[in-house]
Amino acid sequence: MTSKIFSILFFLSGYMAVQAQQPLRRAFQPAGVTYKIPYGNNPTAGHYVQAKDAKIYYEVYGKGQPVVLLHGGLFGSTVEMTDFIEKLKANHLVIAISTRGHGKSELGTEPLTLEQRANDAMAVINAVTKDSVIVIGFSDGGYSAYQLGAMYPNRVKKMVVMGAGELRPGWREFNFTARQAMDFDKAFIEQQLKLMPEPNRLEEMFAGVRNCYNKLTVSKDLLGSIKCPVLVMAGDRDDGNPVERVVSAARYIPKHQICIIPNTGHGCFLENFEAAWASILPFLKK
Repeated sequence: MTSKIFSILFFLSGYMAVQAQQPLRRAFQPAGVTYKIPYGNNPTAGHYVQAKDAKIYYEVYGKGQPVVLLHGGLFGSTVEMTDFIEKLKANHLVIAISTRGHGKSELGTEPLTLEQRANDAMAVINAVTKDSVIVIGFSDGGYSAYQLGAMYPNRVKKMVVMGAGELRPGWREFNFTARQAMDFDKAFIEQQLKLMPEPNRLEEMFAGVRNCYNKLTVSKDLLGSIKCPVLVMAGDRDDGNPVERVVSAARYIPKHQICIIPNTGHGCFLENFEAAWASILPFLKK
């Protein structure tokens, strides 16, 4: 009887592990694109760290110079950073963070701010390494990267920021809701709800992001204080993040480089990863 019970438990544990590693999808994933490894829900690489009022989920891959990946907001997820993880993990220690309220990270109780995101990232970094890190951030993750570099200059060696230009209140209205998100990509939102520790707080997370960005200023004061080299990248067809504001943001940063990828929108690296990587790799090696 004992051996039968053990066999059943062993089978169930194996089945649950397989289920936990089912393929994930990114938002607006094109037909024909598949991701074999469930980055963002991979139990073989996942960890948590307490960052003040929330548990933050992250995954670690590879060895070498640490690289921190910060995904986009609202529709963002770790799986959208798949190509970066695949390219980097052979020679780098890749630290892929799920932003609070996204994926398996808790939302916490305090208002969402860039300073909070930077502190969340630093809590993860300190849990993994004491070395300085390279940061690659997209959209919301790009703005978080700016803040991280400004607040912790001794810990950020260089940054790649994609889809994050100069920003002031009133320049762009952030009013997206969880209900609208469900209409745009129901399969993705339902997937994320299954990952979230508090799925009933999805609308609260969207509201928190709206409140943060509708009041946010990202300009000379913040960007001019960043000491490390920064490659600022964007698509030339990003309607919400015009090239002019991207270039303006970059020029406030003392050690900046600029890369504009033609014929791409907000997710420039998702639409043309080869072009993005061709610009990023030399920057990382320099």
